[in-house]
Amino acid sequence: MPTAGIRYTDTGGRGPLVVLTHGAGMDHTMWRAQAEALEASGLRVIQWDLRGHGDSVMRPGTRFTAADALDDLSELLDAAGSTSTVLVGHSLGGNLVQEFTRRYPTAVDGLIVLDSTWNQGPLNAAERLALRSAAPLLGLVPARRLPALMARASAVTPAAIEQTRAAFARMPKQTFLDVWRATASLIEPDASYRTPIPLALIRGAEDRTGNIAVAMRRWAEAEGVEAEVIPDAGHIVTLDAPDATSRAILRTLEMWGHTAAADAGASS
Repeated sequence: MPTAGIRYTDTGGRGPLVVLTHGAGMDHTMWRAQAEALEASGLRVIQWDLRGHGDSVMRPGTRFTAADALDDLSELLDAAGSTSTVLVGHSLGGNLVQEFTRRYPTAVDGLIVLDSTWNQGPLNAAERLALRSAAPLLGLVPARRLPALMARASAVTPAAIEQTRAAFARMPKQTFLDVWRATASLIEPDASYRTPIPLALIRGAEDRTGNIAVAMRRWAEAEGVEAEVIPDAGHIVTLDAPDATSRAILRTLEMWGHTAAADAGASS
């Protein structure tokens, strides 16, 4: 079973499994529209809250680390027991599923990353400085102002901004800073690495977060894939443009053959 205190839902069924991992400061509700669309297509869907996010708790005396989050994901997949799994991750969730795939390439059949920087991508001097200084600079922002600041930087539509602000407001500032440091810890440039399974990249056209827009272009070129850019959406693309994001994910899964119909044919 997954780690105690980790909140998750599993729609069950025999369709291929799609696991949705949210970004820093958010929770599973950022995937609501996409989860409904995937389930309606006959796919098995797992949504979960990273520890310290949403309804998942932190054990007393512990702090958020990428290593613990990766262990939680591993236990979740072990418990699911699926033979066909696609990982979908947004922002920090995208960094985590990249690293999980790098460590356990045979455990995953496809990787869809939304609005996330490239873990193994090259960094110039300015990007390295920004990576090192982000957490200290955010630490200077008063806790009461941080949720609204992050929401305005992350989303463009009023409804998405408000949902993002409310999610960030649930998280203590120290936990958020630990989460940010965990994200940075997953960035390990490696010019020789290429994703060993099918890869799809999606981002909002208005995403101005860090170096994500530039990094995803570099990543797409290096891997020989085309990054899909969703119009009129910022960093939280799933909330700013829910229907367009759902269609992009479903098109990718259909292209890869990860559909309920394909699974039924393979098992008959």
